[in-house]
Parts: sequence; C-alpha cells; structure tokens
Amino acid sequence: MTDRALAIVRAGALTTVQDLGRPGHAHLGVPRSGALDAPAALLVNRLAGNPPEAAVLETTLNGCALRPRSAVTVAVGGAPCPVTVGGRPAAWGAPVRVPAGALLDVGAAFSGVRSYVAVSGGIAVEPVLGSRSTDLLSGLGPPPLTDGTVLPLGHPAGPHARVDVAPQPAPPAELVLHVTLGPRDDWFTPAAVRTFTSRTYRVSAASNRIGLRTEGPALERALPGELPSEGVVLGAIQVPPDGRPVVFLADHPTTGGYPVIAVVGASDLPAAAQAVPGTPVRFVAVRRR
Repeated sequence: MTDRALAIVRAGALTTVQDLGRPGHAHLGVPRSGALDAPAALLVNRLAGNPPEAAVLETTLNGCALRPRSAVTVAVGGAPCPVTVGGRPAAWGAPVRVPAGALLDVGAAFSGVRSYVAVSGGIAVEPVLGSRSTDLLSGLGPPPLTDGTVLPLGHPAGPHARVDVAPQPAPPAELVLHVTLGPRDDWFTPAAVRTFTSRTYRVSAASNRIGLRTEGPALERALPGELPSEGVVLGAIQVPPDGRPVVFLADHPTTGGYPVIAVVGASDLPAAAQAVPGTPVRFVAVRRR
C-alpha cells in the first residue's frame, strides 16, 4: 500500500474533492463543477507547490480533519479558520509541514463558508471527463467524503512557496453581483426588473453548490406559463415560481425551464461562494442587451 495517501478522520458537514472543473461538456448535460472559490483553490495550490490544475479539498462551514501517511506540505485558505497540526496551532494562508501520522485539523470558519486544503502532490483520485471534481448534481467524480475515506496523493511537482502568509479577500459583508440583464428579462414586468436591480436580497440557508438562493421581494411575471427547457450557463439567475432569484453556481443544471432574468459576471462568483446565509445581496445591472 502506498504511503502517498491521506486518511479522512473527520469529514465535516460537506467536504469534496475539487479542481478547475470539467467545462466543455454542457452539450452532454454535464455541469462544469470545480471549486466554487477558484481563486482560493489556485492560491492554496501555489502555496503547497502544486500546479494550478491539482485537486484540493473544499470544506463547508466546519472544516475537516486529515491524517497523512507520509510527511506532506499543506496550505489552507478560502474561508478563514483555525488550523492545528498534532494539536498545536499552525498557520492559515501559508505552507505548513505535516509529519506522517500527525493530525491536521481544519476548524470551523470564522467567517465565510468554504475553506480549501491543498496537499503537496494534489489529491490523485481517478479523473472523470478530465476532472477530479465532485459534482453533486450529476454524481460524477468521487462522492462527498466520509470519515475513514482514504485518498491517494500525487507526487510533489516542486517546492512550496516561500511566504509567511498570503493575503486573501475577506468573505463579503455585502454581496454585490454585477449582472447583464437577459435573455428573459422581458418575461418580467418593468416594475419587477426595477425591483431586481434596486432592492436588497439576502442569501438563503437553502443555498448549495448548485445555486445561491435568495430571500427578498418576489419578481412579478409579465408572461404566464413556462418556457421550454433551454441552455443555462454559470452565473445565470433563474426565477422559479416563488419569484426569488437563484444564482447558478458550479454544479448547476445545463438546461432549465424557468426564465433567466440576468447573468452574473464570472469575476463576482467567488465571493458568492463565501457569502454566509443572511448576507445582503444586491444585483447591479452593468449593461442591457
């Protein structure tokens, strides 16, 4: 049995394997998946000496605990959280050496939602359609981790970064999403479109990797009935029958029948991954079709 492996001692609320995802398969009904906060995943890989495409662990709210079978370098980033190695405090946002058999504990997030754990060599589960990412919607990739799972590790590609700590953006106190209206904003009344771009919503606790759900004023339809299913993209904002916008994230379906009132710019989506339930949300229109 190889010693390049990592045992999951505490899986936490939801810990998954993620990389840069599997874009380019929407025509097959396969979402892109991948790390919701991609800049955080890229940073921890760089700190640990991994290439950008290496797979990392994405935790949700209360972290995880890991035990490597051989000495490894790890880096934890994304949502700020306490980190310990063998019960001793260790750095967050910097490379940390973990001896063989020592317990790495990634604690509950102080703020934000998702922390990222890179391990030197990367998580080397078998790729599916070119990606090691867990996709909660389609079921592709490894299942969410459970206590006792053992993950294979790759071989280190290079030395870890030589930094004391790497700055990272704080989770948003207010989530501002810049949107392009359309393609189906004409399915809503002018008053509803004004409400959408002027009122404040809040992040719903029902949000997940598929979509960020919101609470706030319902948007009134101008047209009755439903659309035939049509393609939807990352960042599309669907409005289901309850009238509350849903922002599609990495594990979103590739088609849908509810009207898409707008699409969020890709650069705003990492912040959406870190917005805790109750965070105020504003949709700001940047241009019309």
